[in-house]
Amino acid sequence: MQIKKVFLSEAEMPRQWYNILADIKMNPPLGPDGQPVGPDDLAPVFPMNLIEQEVSPERWIDIPDEVLQVLNIWRPSPLIRALSLEKYLDTPARIYLKNEGVSPPGSHKPNTAVPQAYYNKIFGIEKITTETGAGQWGSALAFACSQFGIECKVFMVRVSFDQKPYRKSMMEAWGAKCIPSPSTETNAGRAALEKDPDTPGSLGISISEAIEAAVSDKTGKTRYSLGSVLNHVLLHQTIIGLEAKKQLEKIGEYPDVVIACAGGGSNFAGLAFPFVYDKINGKEIDIYPYEPAACPTMTKAPFVYDHGDTARYTPLLPMYSLGHAFVPPPIHAGGLRYHGMSPAVSQLVTEGIIEARSVTQLEAYKAGVAFAKTEGFISAPETNHAIAGVIEEAKKAKEEGKEKVILFNWSGHGLIDLAAYDKYFAGELYDFVLTDEEMLASEKVFQDHPKPQLLKSR
Repeated sequence: MQIKKVFLSEAEMPRQWYNILADIKMNPPLGPDGQPVGPDDLAPVFPMNLIEQEVSPERWIDIPDEVLQVLNIWRPSPLIRALSLEKYLDTPARIYLKNEGVSPPGSHKPNTAVPQAYYNKIFGIEKITTETGAGQWGSALAFACSQFGIECKVFMVRVSFDQKPYRKSMMEAWGAKCIPSPSTETNAGRAALEKDPDTPGSLGISISEAIEAAVSDKTGKTRYSLGSVLNHVLLHQTIIGLEAKKQLEKIGEYPDVVIACAGGGSNFAGLAFPFVYDKINGKEIDIYPYEPAACPTMTKAPFVYDHGDTARYTPLLPMYSLGHAFVPPPIHAGGLRYHGMSPAVSQLVTEGIIEARSVTQLEAYKAGVAFAKTEGFISAPETNHAIAGVIEEAKKAKEEGKEKVILFNWSGHGLIDLAAYDKYFAGELYDFVLTDEEMLASEKVFQDHPKPQLLKSR
């Protein structure tokens, strides 16, 4: 009988996170004066213990026992071989998925929400503000804050707020307050609504609102929390790949291909960075982040210094970016509707260590339905992008007649996304592919910006 699932005991759970900053060189974030940003510049936004992780050069960082205790609610997560999908595709490839949908909120996001809530708590923070796209991050932070007794406020991108009402219910069940963004509660929100009262919103706008709400609190007891992009967030997620490594070792396997979807970069980095470490040290392995063709940061945008939010509250980050003013089309993969990409992931793309790819919305849903019919799991729209990549690689293995091991991150379930599946089955979903004209309009923001710096042009 073929092995279907590989488990780790709680005792085998990783006790350290992997920090990729020990192994790559990156351009520093810049302030409005064009000078590198220091820890003190970030102190009004993040607690200093997380800022220290953000800039740490240490390769391995210990996971606190209090964090492990909460992560143990669902971790270690299972590694599953997709035997039925292999049979359906008639491929010689062996396909393994890391099931991150087993967490209470149903995605990978609590892997960083829990430590972020913990570090804020021990720093004396009483309230955290954040943004969320599809609602997975907002749900995760609401859950994590409930575990540590912290108040939580979530600005949810309006189009997803309307598309996924039960995400708001999940957040409220964990005690958080969720409001649609842009809102009238902040200067950034009011400015966005004045510009376009019918805007679907964007992660860039929601980030602006959440940061503004945090720094405006005169008590000093509120901080902002981010669910992707920054180094400390990606650091926390590496528990995924570290577990997967141990599980594959148990059955004598190692991946030829690693795949995950990518919006800001967190779930991709979580699975891929431990294998990137191996590749840097000589392993032959192909690593692919898959993004939506409607928001093609890595596959079409320039590598520049740009703000992570629309109102330009954040420092200038070195990343692939469509421009901080870019509002992506209202695709249902709300967690992938971000104008930029993690600086660390962006750096790996520029160095050719990883290769970015994109798929359309309909390709992603077609792949997700095939996965549901074979493996049984209904995937989040974001995860469907990774599945489309897996199917592409499995078919390639068949054409080449090569046995390959494909590992991918099943980053969340789609049970809150069934309305989008209804639209897909009814033929009411469409592909959005960014045109060259839209790209030029998007990139105009770098001409208008007072401190643009093109790092690399395509």
